[in-house]
Formats: sequence, C-alpha cells, structure tokens
Amino acid sequence: MNVYFDNAATTPLDPEVLDAMLPFMREHFGNPSSIHGHGRQVRAAIENARKTIAHLINAAPAEIVFTSCGTEADNYAASGSVKTLGLKHGITSQLEHHAVLHTMQALEKCGDIQLSYLRHDAQGRLDLEHLEELLATHPRTFVSLMHANNEIGNLNDIVTIGDICARHNAVFHTDTVQTMGHYRHDVQKLKANFLVGSAHKFHGPKGVGFLYRRSGLAVDSLIHGGSQERNQRAGTENVYGIVGLAKALEIAYRDMAAHQRHIQGLKDRFIEKLRAEVDGVEFNGTSADADHSLYTVLSVSLPPSELNEMLLFNLDINHISVSGGSACTSGANAGSHVLNALNCDPARGTIRFSMSKYNTEEEVDYAVEQLAKMYRKVPA
Repeated sequence: MNVYFDNAATTPLDPEVLDAMLPFMREHFGNPSSIHGHGRQVRAAIENARKTIAHLINAAPAEIVFTSCGTEADNYAASGSVKTLGLKHGITSQLEHHAVLHTMQALEKCGDIQLSYLRHDAQGRLDLEHLEELLATHPRTFVSLMHANNEIGNLNDIVTIGDICARHNAVFHTDTVQTMGHYRHDVQKLKANFLVGSAHKFHGPKGVGFLYRRSGLAVDSLIHGGSQERNQRAGTENVYGIVGLAKALEIAYRDMAAHQRHIQGLKDRFIEKLRAEVDGVEFNGTSADADHSLYTVLSVSLPPSELNEMLLFNLDINHISVSGGSACTSGANAGSHVLNALNCDPARGTIRFSMSKYNTEEEVDYAVEQLAKMYRKVPA
C-alpha cells in the first residue's frame, strides 16, 4: 500500500481542475495583456476566475489579487502595509508560519517596526487579553495571526481577533492558507483586512495563490513593472494556474460538508486507534480536540525512543509519506520552531498526519499498524 498523509504540505490535483486548466495550456495561449482576440479570450478567463473567488468569500472582484503562492501574498500584506501606511508596530506570534514570522522579523531588523509577540499557553492557545493590552499601547499596528497552524492544527478565533483589531484601528492580516477551501470564509462578517489562499492546499495547481485585500486599503506592490493586477502585481499572469485555482476553490466549497465529515472521521479513527495501539502516545497543541483544531491535521507525539531518529525514514520505506518535527535543535535551521515555542519534550518523536478527501480508512489502519510495530503497548 502506498499512502500519502502530507496534505498540509501539498494536495494532489483534482481531475476536474486539470480538465479546466488544459484548454489554457493547449489552445488558449494568448497574453492576457494583449488587446487582440487571443488576448481578450484569456483576459476574460482571468476575470471570471477573480469573480468566482470573490463570490465564494463574499468579496468584490477588485479585492482579489493573484499571486504566485501564499508566501508571496503574506509578504505583500505585511511589507506593503508597513511601508505604505507608515505603521511602526507589529504583532504576531512565535507559532506563525515562517512566511509571516520571517517577514515580520525582517521588517523589524530593517528598523521599519517594533515587533511584539503574543503570549500563548503550553498548547499554543493565544492570549487574546494580551492582544488587547498590546493594542491599547500601540493602537495603529499591523497584526498577523493565522487561522490554523500548519504544524499542530490549532484553530485561532479570527472573528474575535478581528473584532479586537477593529476596535483599536489595527490592520489585521490572517494567514488562511491551511483553511482556505476547508472552511467557509465570509469577509463581510470577518473584520480582516487581508486573507490568503494557495491553490495547492485544496487540490489546485502549485505556483498560484491570491490575496484578499479589503477595499479602501491601498498598499504598494512588491513587484514592479507592468500594470497587471490593476497595478498591484507586475508580471504576466499564470493563466492556467489562476483558472485552476478558481476551479479548485469552487469544488472545495461545493463539496465541503461531505469532505469535512469524511476527513474528520479519518482523524477520529486515527486518534482512537493510536491510543489503543501505541503506549504513551500524546497529541501536540489542540490537535486531538475536534472543536479547536483543523480537521485535516493531526500532530502525534510519540514516546521517547531510539526509534524516533529514524521514524520518518522507517515510515517512508513502508510507503507512508508524512511530515515530522522535533523540538530539539542541533543547528541554526534545525527543529520545529512551533514545537520549540511550546517547549515540547525534545526526546519525543513527532509526526504530522494531514489528510484529504482522497484518503481512506484502510490507509489510516495501515499507518497505525506500521507505527504499532515500533511502539506497540506492552501487555499488562
């Protein structure tokens, strides 16, 4: 059996998405900036994709900017806001994706902002009273707090965070890369200035994403050159990527309820079987709490063992693809910054199982079976 449980890293392309993209790889090759018929045909496809995405998240088409990925969109929101709006203070957490964390730290290093980190508890739950305190002292601030953590699956209450930011006139960006296509986002109800999507996280193509930028908030582009994306991002558009992005998000919204039930069922099965088969198993963050975690992610903490050093390798040779993480650091770039921030035991092994609509109960059972061979409970 060949099993893929690394969907938080990337998802397989949906066949419907590929079918939507193929005509723009084969026949419709015009440059969307050209004014002739070939160009106008492709331009229409881009604008239809923009309208589709805007409709799904209840935005205006002009509020959608296509990017190369979620990382670019995060950089655009943070750097553009700080430099264009003259913001001098930033708030984030030590648990953010590096696309945000490194960008905010770079802005601080350049002297553009003073950076504050929001407190969190041992499970990674954010202290929103601390957010109120920070914003009371620094009212005009750029705040970046993710919706769901890509490593441990914690869900943050971005509705409440948005309300707090609005009360203090702060600019609120939330990295929704892991939740776009898995939860419904309504920007009319959510007081966020920026949201982010990356197509390959919900069965679309790699190399394309989008930034939702609330109307009335003008920020400078990161990429200069042509007038593409209404002068917000220069460069010829990734046409078939954009078409695929819109189709993938459309499918995700269409089938979301059924897929959520299926994937949550797989996650529940994982938790039940791991607890039954593996002695000392634990779960990082709020990963095992169905009400407070991303249903596609389960972060498993395995007991201290010499097996942990070869854990991912041993799973890989048994045809199981997963991601790992370690709280220990043996070099400047080693280990998981998220697990380090939670002070997780460095002797324990960590596996992130991340699931999609294509995974099955049989795959869950097989993965647990292979782990149980290494960590099976000793009979009483």
